[in-house]
Amino acid sequence: MLLIKNGYMIDPKSGRDGKYDILTDKDRILKIGKKLAAPSSRCRVIDAEGLLVAPGLVDVHVHFREPGFTRKEDIATGAAAAAKGGYTSVVMMANTKPPVDNKDTLQYVLKRGRETGIHVYACASVTVGMQGRELTPMKELAEAGAAGFTDDGRPLTDEKIVRAAMEQAAALDLPVSFHEEDPALISENGINHGEASEKLGITGSPREAESTLVERDLKLALETGASVNIQHISAAESVELVRKARERGTNIHAEATPHHFTLTEQAVERYGSLAKMNPPLRREEDRMEIIRGLVDGTIDMIATDHAPHTAEEKAEPVIQAPSGIIGLETALALGITELVDKGYLTMCQLLRLMSTNPAALYHLDAGYLEEGGPADLILIDTYARMVPGDYASKADNTPFTGWSLKGKVVRTIASGVEVYRAKKERGERT
Repeated sequence: MLLIKNGYMIDPKSGRDGKYDILTDKDRILKIGKKLAAPSSRCRVIDAEGLLVAPGLVDVHVHFREPGFTRKEDIATGAAAAAKGGYTSVVMMANTKPPVDNKDTLQYVLKRGRETGIHVYACASVTVGMQGRELTPMKELAEAGAAGFTDDGRPLTDEKIVRAAMEQAAALDLPVSFHEEDPALISENGINHGEASEKLGITGSPREAESTLVERDLKLALETGASVNIQHISAAESVELVRKARERGTNIHAEATPHHFTLTEQAVERYGSLAKMNPPLRREEDRMEIIRGLVDGTIDMIATDHAPHTAEEKAEPVIQAPSGIIGLETALALGITELVDKGYLTMCQLLRLMSTNPAALYHLDAGYLEEGGPADLILIDTYARMVPGDYASKADNTPFTGWSLKGKVVRTIASGVEVYRAKKERGERT
């Protein structure tokens, strides 16, 4: 048993907040109340005075690179990075080698996930080999434990395939997530077509490459009734398309990454390949529209798109280097620093975007604090400064290293077990 005393609790699902003690027994929350006493001497007690107690975070968009690319990351190190960032549940993408387009590979990654201290789920790919031509056996993969479907990393260009996938996903009551970048409109990916591309002497990736596919897939989602997630949204026009579609249907969802609500294309000039990602960082107007989308509920999730690469890969010239950055260990602090501290969101709203809403999309038993619920929770010092570095991930490809951010995960507890505890620094209580 574990008793967490004297913390300030926020539960975004119920909206309840205040000073509460939480008693857990094995992997469930046994009781939430005031001034609870330890039921026995064998009950471990954590004093959370001055700390925020919140549900474990949920990230529905991570790349753990296993199988096939374990020099970059593997499921064990990815899960360790997640725990350090306050995540107790994650959903892995399917673009591994081989891709998760068959039952054997799916069962392998799920088995590896069960060996970690957190809850690791996996999407299966929409198409065989992620080639965009033939649907995977979606029903069989769902029965084998697929949390949803996505060809993330490769946009789906065949409308007939997209419609068929949505129809099957709707019948299975599982979400399908889309990487929206039309390759026919992109000269060099990872860099916005604008000031950034002009300085590099390339054409880059225009905003229309995203918005045209977003428009197509929202239309198909409304027609099929499929639960659809527009991944890592980057352009103002895309946000507005989602806003209008959500007025017509409850099955439309969208995610924003911390790098897209924090940085603009100017970051490429300063950070080079560390600011290169798909879709790319765009203009200040796009960044602000993403924030407005988070505020008004158009964008209902924050996801990291945690994308590890080796230092050697990212050291290539920016045009040749791979796209993507790590994000699990910086996401919460960026949310607090850029969204809560600047007055755009309350802490409860931020936690809803990072736990309750993504859990609901994927039908996960996560993202809330209540009696009988999962004993997945985090303790946060919302006033502490956090300087990213010394990562639990194998990779360090992020522009946020060395930034001074606000908000630090002190402990992460998954299924009633402490899976991460911050190192104590001078003058700091953990």
